[in-house]
Amino acid sequence: MEDISAVTAVHHPLRRRIYDYLLLYGTSQVTTLARALESQVGSISHHLRMLERAGVVERAADPSGDRRTSWWALARRGLTWSVDDYLDTPADALLAREAQRQGIRMQIERLQRWHRHRDDPAYVGYDGSNTETTAWASPDELRDLSERLLHTMREWREAIDLDDGTERRPVFAFAHAFPTEP
Repeated sequence: MEDISAVTAVHHPLRRRIYDYLLLYGTSQVTTLARALESQVGSISHHLRMLERAGVVERAADPSGDRRTSWWALARRGLTWSVDDYLDTPADALLAREAQRQGIRMQIERLQRWHRHRDDPAYVGYDGSNTETTAWASPDELRDLSERLLHTMREWREAIDLDDGTERRPVFAFAHAFPTEP
């Protein structure tokens, strides 16, 4: 089970952007993060320390050996959790539900932003995707589906050769599986 501090740390809007940037671009300098995320260096530094306390990021050595700059890297490449993991502790359950709400808002906002800008010349050739289904499942079968999707997404991500010369843009994929009514 994930520590609730890691879950809540990553689900703050700016900290999530920092996490995603480090996931995509790797070890980065604070000023590079601030420029890329259009934020103040002090704000980025504050949020990096919050992520560090939660064990999500770690300080990294300056590749040039100049110790006057602050470099950061991911300490981990993902979180897997459910609100149900925290039901035994009411305060943690409340935090987990809010982190879940924030995560869903972020997912929907990214999807809406894609649809607003899908005709942008930078996205020529990117069709996006919409995959969905409805089926019968037990709680164990739903957990199995979640584990399979996570495995498939990780396998797909790791199979991409970023050094093959192909031009790529960051993409975001997400899936939710839950009980429903027709």
